[in-house]
Amino acid sequence: MAFYHNYFEHFHQTGAIAPSGPKLAKHVVSSAGVKAHSHVLELGPGTGAFTKDLERTLGPDGRYLGIEINASFHTHLQKVHPELHFEQAPGQDFDFSAWVKQHGQFDIIVSGLPWAKFPEELQTSLLENVVPQLKDGGTFVTFAYTGVHLLKPAKRFRSLLDRYFAKIERTRSVMLNFPPAFVFVAEK
Repeated sequence: MAFYHNYFEHFHQTGAIAPSGPKLAKHVVSSAGVKAHSHVLELGPGTGAFTKDLERTLGPDGRYLGIEINASFHTHLQKVHPELHFEQAPGQDFDFSAWVKQHGQFDIIVSGLPWAKFPEELQTSLLENVVPQLKDGGTFVTFAYTGVHLLKPAKRFRSLLDRYFAKIERTRSVMLNFPPAFVFVAEK
Protein backbone atom coordinates (compact mmCIF):
# COMPACT_ATOMS: atom_id res chain seq x y z
CA MET A 1 0.00 0.00 0.00
CA ALA A 2 2.92 2.35 0.72
CA PHE A 3 4.02 1.97 -2.89
CA TYR A 4 0.72 3.11 -4.40
CA HIS A 5 0.30 6.04 -2.01
CA ASN A 6 3.79 7.27 -2.91
CA TYR A 7 3.34 6.52 -6.60
CA PHE A 8 0.61 9.15 -6.86
CA GLU A 9 2.17 11.57 -4.40
CA HIS A 10 5.73 11.38 -5.83
CA PHE A 11 5.18 10.25 -9.42
CA HIS A 12 8.39 12.00 -10.56
CA GLN A 13 10.46 9.83 -8.17
CA THR A 14 8.58 6.54 -8.58
CA GLY A 15 9.23 5.03 -11.99
CA ALA A 16 7.39 1.72 -11.70
CA ILE A 17 3.65 1.29 -12.13
CA ALA A 18 3.70 -1.56 -9.60
CA PRO A 19 6.27 -2.86 -7.13
CA SER A 20 8.59 -5.53 -8.51
CA GLY A 21 7.31 -9.02 -7.93
CA PRO A 22 9.02 -11.83 -6.01
CA LYS A 23 10.08 -13.67 -9.19
CA LEU A 24 11.89 -10.58 -10.50
CA ALA A 25 13.46 -9.96 -7.08
CA LYS A 26 14.87 -13.49 -6.93
CA HIS A 27 16.09 -13.17 -10.53
CA VAL A 28 17.85 -9.84 -9.80
CA VAL A 29 19.58 -11.14 -6.66
CA SER A 30 20.68 -14.41 -8.29
CA SER A 31 21.83 -12.58 -11.46
CA ALA A 32 23.93 -10.26 -9.29
CA GLY A 33 25.73 -13.22 -7.73
CA VAL A 34 25.06 -12.04 -4.17
CA LYS A 35 26.79 -14.24 -1.60
CA ALA A 36 26.66 -14.29 2.19
CA HIS A 37 29.85 -12.18 2.44
CA SER A 38 29.02 -9.64 -0.32
CA HIS A 39 29.21 -5.87 0.11
CA VAL A 40 26.09 -4.52 -1.61
CA LEU A 41 24.86 -1.06 -2.54
CA GLU A 42 21.17 -0.87 -3.41
CA LEU A 43 20.09 2.22 -5.34
CA GLY A 44 16.42 3.08 -5.03
CA PRO A 45 15.21 0.22 -2.84
CA GLY A 46 11.71 1.75 -2.82
CA THR A 47 9.47 -0.39 -0.61
CA GLY A 48 12.06 -3.18 -0.45
CA ALA A 49 11.07 -5.60 -3.22
CA PHE A 50 14.73 -6.57 -3.77
CA THR A 51 15.87 -5.69 -0.23
CA LYS A 52 14.10 -8.65 1.35
CA ASP A 53 15.93 -11.13 -0.90
CA LEU A 54 19.22 -9.25 -0.53
CA GLU A 55 18.97 -9.38 3.27
CA ARG A 56 18.10 -13.07 3.25
CA THR A 57 21.00 -13.91 0.89
CA LEU A 58 23.57 -11.71 2.66
CA GLY A 59 22.83 -12.96 6.12
CA PRO A 60 24.91 -11.62 9.03
CA ASP A 61 28.23 -11.74 7.12
CA GLY A 62 27.27 -9.29 4.37
CA ARG A 63 27.43 -5.51 4.32
CA TYR A 64 24.61 -3.43 2.88
CA LEU A 65 23.91 0.22 2.12
CA GLY A 66 20.61 1.34 0.64
CA ILE A 67 20.23 4.83 -0.88
CA GLU A 68 16.60 5.98 -1.14
CA ILE A 69 15.45 9.49 -2.08
CA ASN A 70 11.82 9.12 -0.93
CA ALA A 71 11.38 9.95 2.79
CA SER A 72 8.36 7.68 3.27
CA PHE A 73 10.09 4.73 1.63
CA HIS A 74 13.23 5.42 3.68
CA THR A 75 11.25 5.34 6.94
CA HIS A 76 9.44 2.17 5.86
CA LEU A 77 12.72 0.42 4.96
CA GLN A 78 14.34 1.30 8.30
CA LYS A 79 11.34 -0.11 10.15
CA VAL A 80 11.09 -3.34 8.10
CA HIS A 81 14.86 -3.99 7.83
CA PRO A 82 16.42 -2.70 11.09
CA GLU A 83 19.60 -4.75 10.56
CA LEU A 84 20.42 -2.96 7.28
CA HIS A 85 21.76 0.56 6.78
CA PHE A 86 19.78 3.10 4.73
CA GLU A 87 20.49 6.71 3.81
CA GLN A 88 17.94 9.15 2.46
CA ALA A 89 19.58 11.01 -0.43
CA PRO A 90 19.65 11.29 -4.20
CA GLY A 91 22.12 8.71 -5.51
CA GLN A 92 23.87 11.24 -7.73
CA ASP A 93 24.66 13.47 -4.72
CA PHE A 94 25.44 10.96 -1.98
CA ASP A 95 28.98 11.25 -0.60
CA PHE A 96 30.28 7.67 -0.37
CA SER A 97 33.72 8.61 1.01
CA ALA A 98 33.06 7.85 4.71
CA TRP A 99 31.24 4.58 3.95
CA VAL A 100 33.88 3.33 1.50
CA LYS A 101 36.71 4.36 3.85
CA GLN A 102 35.16 2.24 6.63
CA HIS A 103 33.82 -0.71 4.60
CA GLY A 104 35.72 -0.69 1.29
CA GLN A 105 34.33 -0.59 -2.23
CA PHE A 106 31.18 -2.50 -3.14
CA ASP A 107 31.19 -5.96 -4.70
CA ILE A 108 27.72 -5.46 -6.15
CA ILE A 109 25.41 -2.57 -6.98
CA VAL A 110 21.73 -3.46 -7.36
CA SER A 111 19.57 -0.74 -8.85
CA GLY A 112 15.80 -0.45 -8.78
CA LEU A 113 15.92 3.04 -10.30
CA PRO A 114 13.70 3.95 -13.27
CA TRP A 115 16.59 4.56 -15.68
CA ALA A 116 14.35 4.81 -18.77
CA LYS A 117 12.43 7.65 -17.12
CA PHE A 118 15.52 9.75 -16.38
CA PRO A 119 16.99 12.47 -18.61
CA GLU A 120 20.51 11.86 -19.90
CA GLU A 121 22.10 14.27 -17.38
CA LEU A 122 20.63 12.33 -14.45
CA GLN A 123 21.54 8.95 -15.90
CA THR A 124 25.12 10.15 -16.36
CA SER A 125 25.49 11.85 -12.98
CA LEU A 126 24.16 8.78 -11.16
CA LEU A 127 26.55 6.45 -12.94
CA GLU A 128 29.48 8.85 -12.46
CA ASN A 129 28.84 8.90 -8.71
CA VAL A 130 28.22 5.19 -8.09
CA VAL A 131 30.40 3.27 -10.56
CA PRO A 132 33.69 4.46 -8.96
CA GLN A 133 32.43 2.92 -5.68
CA LEU A 134 32.36 -0.53 -7.32
CA LYS A 135 35.43 -2.79 -7.11
CA ASP A 136 37.19 -3.76 -10.31
CA GLY A 137 35.46 -6.96 -11.40
CA GLY A 138 32.36 -5.93 -9.43
CA THR A 139 28.82 -6.30 -10.74
CA PHE A 140 26.16 -3.69 -11.46
CA VAL A 141 22.65 -5.08 -11.87
CA THR A 142 19.46 -3.30 -12.89
CA PHE A 143 16.24 -4.27 -14.62
CA ALA A 144 14.27 -2.93 -17.55
CA TYR A 145 10.68 -3.51 -18.55
CA THR A 146 10.34 -5.59 -21.69
CA GLY A 147 9.22 -3.25 -24.49
CA VAL A 148 10.14 -0.07 -22.61
CA HIS A 149 13.78 -0.91 -23.33
CA LEU A 150 13.08 0.07 -26.96
CA LEU A 151 12.31 3.70 -26.06
CA LYS A 152 14.95 6.37 -26.67
CA PRO A 153 15.86 7.06 -22.98
CA ALA A 154 16.23 3.32 -22.34
CA LYS A 155 18.48 2.90 -25.39
CA ARG A 156 20.54 5.88 -24.25
CA PHE A 157 20.96 4.27 -20.81
CA ARG A 158 22.03 1.01 -22.42
CA SER A 159 24.70 2.86 -24.41
CA LEU A 160 25.89 4.55 -21.19
CA LEU A 161 26.39 1.12 -19.66
CA ASP A 162 28.81 0.37 -22.51
CA ARG A 163 30.83 3.45 -21.52
CA TYR A 164 31.17 2.43 -17.85
CA PHE A 165 31.37 -1.37 -17.96
CA ALA A 166 33.64 -3.89 -19.67
CA LYS A 167 31.00 -6.60 -20.11
CA ILE A 168 27.18 -6.41 -20.20
CA GLU A 169 24.71 -9.24 -20.46
CA ARG A 170 20.94 -9.25 -20.70
CA THR A 171 19.02 -12.06 -19.03
CA ARG A 172 15.80 -13.68 -20.11
CA SER A 173 12.57 -11.82 -19.37
CA VAL A 174 10.68 -12.61 -16.18
CA MET A 175 7.21 -12.99 -17.65
CA LEU A 176 5.57 -13.48 -14.25
CA ASN A 177 6.40 -9.90 -13.26
CA PHE A 178 3.99 -7.05 -13.97
CA PRO A 179 5.05 -5.71 -16.36
CA PRO A 180 7.49 -8.36 -17.63
CA ALA A 181 11.13 -7.34 -17.12
CA PHE A 182 14.67 -8.53 -17.78
CA VAL A 183 17.96 -7.83 -16.02
CA PHE A 184 21.14 -6.14 -17.21
CA VAL A 185 24.25 -7.62 -15.56
CA ALA A 186 27.26 -5.37 -16.08
CA GLU A 187 30.81 -6.16 -14.95
CA LYS A 188 33.34 -3.44 -14.18
